Amino acid sequence: MIYEALLLFGVAFIVSYALLAALQWSYPLAAQQRWVLQAVLFVAFGIYFVYCWTRSGQTLAMKSWQLRLVGRDGRPPPLRVAVLRYLLAWTLLAPGFVFVALFHTLAAWDALAFVLGFLAMLLVARTNTDRQLLHDHLLGTRVIRERSKPT
Repeated sequence: MIYEALLLFGVAFIVSYALLAALQWSYPLAAQQRWVLQAVLFVAFGIYFVYCWTRSGQTLAMKSWQLRLVGRDGRPPPLRVAVLRYLLAWTLLAPGFVFVALFHTLAAWDALAFVLGFLAMLLVARTNTDRQLLHDHLLGTRVIRERSKPT
């Protein structure tokens, strides 16, 4: 996940720079501008993941770790499933979002809530017999490890 986040930083930088330059916005951003930027980044990240998953079943980070996303038929998921997977994957952050929305605490406590909530959602996969996260279980997708090819 850390490698994927590093790659997404590059995507975020390029998309943010293009948007800010095209609209001639500068920091500090107004609240409406911040919402637009966040929505554009959400869509850009979705395009990145959905494109990679439907094309080969792998993002660049997944290729490095020899992981592949497959559907029930063993092939990369279709577009509809990949889009739903991207949207449902955000449920991993749901406990943190709920905590922040309800309690409005200090940033350190909010960050801790996100981390603990995320870890709690990952623990759900440990209780699943197939070790799948909730969104994979619901959509019939799974992340598999590819076999190394002999050289």
